[in-house]
Amino acid sequence: METNPTQQNTVIKAIVLDIEGTTCPVNFVSQTLFPFAQRQLAKTICTPNRKPGVSAAVEEAIAEWKRDSDPASQALLLQATDQNTPTPEELSQYLDHLIQCDRKSTALKELQGIIWEQGYASGELTSPLYADVIPTLNSWKQQAIKLAVYSSGSVKAQQLLYSHTTGGDITDRFSQWFDTRTGPKLNADSYRAISDMIQIKPASILFVSDHPGECDAALASGMETRFCLREGNPFRDGGVHRVIHDLSEISL
Repeated sequence: METNPTQQNTVIKAIVLDIEGTTCPVNFVSQTLFPFAQRQLAKTICTPNRKPGVSAAVEEAIAEWKRDSDPASQALLLQATDQNTPTPEELSQYLDHLIQCDRKSTALKELQGIIWEQGYASGELTSPLYADVIPTLNSWKQQAIKLAVYSSGSVKAQQLLYSHTTGGDITDRFSQWFDTRTGPKLNADSYRAISDMIQIKPASILFVSDHPGECDAALASGMETRFCLREGNPFRDGGVHRVIHDLSEISL
């Protein structure tokens, strides 16, 4: 499977990497990180004298809830004692609803990042990476390739994951970090925004992900793409995108 033929001979100056299913196994996120955050969520937002970061995320979550047109979300809001200022317990029910539906919420991602920070600091969490990741990142850095991360998890969560890996802290390999505040990962405009912020034309940027829809959006923006097909990844068909099975297969 080939990428857009117009991009074949372009010199790649930057690589933007997804995380889940690309550099880190999918099951670490789904079976370790998410359950850990869900167990701690109610306690985190219901605790008196919350940290400023938690309070800010709570306010953002309430604002998102009010804008949420999902009937189930609206039904929960109507049950709240005060719809303008739901209690922490009521907000916890709404956030649990989002988790059950696998809904993308910037505020929820921020809260999860705060909870994961506590887990990493205590040593309860350590991030596993595929064996090819660190050697390949090191090689790209030696070639002066600019490296960035674009994940649906918050920037805080991304940096926590990469600072507590089984291979140590590797955050210094990356120069820029992007999450859903940049835009939805299935929208080509998000990748154009990343190109602008990196200050490199899309044709000189390679995006790598295990999600074909994300690769489609990146390709539509003008970026080159690779579809990462790892064992256990849910998406198995890369469509028009060149397929790799580990990062070392990428030839620049």
